[in-house]
Amino acid sequence: MTGREWGLRAERVTRTAGGALLLDGVSLAPRPGQVTGLLGPNGSGKSTLLRVLAGVLAPDAGVVTLDGDPLSGLPRRTVARRLATVEQHADTQVDLTVSDVVRLGRVPHRRAWAPAAAGDEAAVRAALARTGLGDRADRAWRTLSGGERQRVQIARALAQEPRELLLDEPTNHLDIQHQLELLALLTGLGLTSVIALHDLNLAAMYCDHLVVLRAGRVVASGPPAEVLTAELIADVYGVRAAVSRPDPDGRPHIRFLGPVAPVLPVVPVVSPRASS
Repeated sequence: MTGREWGLRAERVTRTAGGALLLDGVSLAPRPGQVTGLLGPNGSGKSTLLRVLAGVLAPDAGVVTLDGDPLSGLPRRTVARRLATVEQHADTQVDLTVSDVVRLGRVPHRRAWAPAAAGDEAAVRAALARTGLGDRADRAWRTLSGGERQRVQIARALAQEPRELLLDEPTNHLDIQHQLELLALLTGLGLTSVIALHDLNLAAMYCDHLVVLRAGRVVASGPPAEVLTAELIADVYGVRAAVSRPDPDGRPHIRFLGPVAPVLPVVPVVSPRASS
């Protein structure tokens, strides 16, 4: 096995549902320890790709591998010990505390019905500390704000002690302060992370590598400074934008100018005399 085969990879993955093509030959190889951002308009396939990478959905063609082994052939417990996911929304009707939710991340490491061990509790405490939730461990889940709930879900994922972290629009419905805090937390974890995002400026600020999807296909990939151009934004999003690079590291900043003007068909003008 070569070094390039280690980690999580998708190779020419295709997925359909109800006759619709959701992913069309997508290849992705997140770089170890870096943050890969998935971009694209609604319906481009970001969430579907994340679910295929997590093994929740099986590709119709192509393959997802973990350290070179097809994901479909690995035991679910083995996958859960390596991959952790954070969905857009999480809720429960059960009256759980923050610690209870984070302990769910230890399930892949315990035998069925086995009580929590000392190592499990240590992992829970470490995850709470890393996400700044140590003082909220006994708080009821339902009393938390949206930003706090997202941090709890990340703590639950960290309690799994994963090497790869998959997140589906974790900043959705958060105010800008909590968006920045959450992404700063995620990028400081040192995990191989794949994050679906809508905000292009946040992607430019926090991601090391970007993959842009449109209609289930990869249309661009690379560092933010190379991918986020005015031409790509107009082509993929239908929006005019001015792209500048004020940061010393060359990360782009995007100012949106409005929708791309539609190209109207040219209708020939026929004079009344010519038509008579």
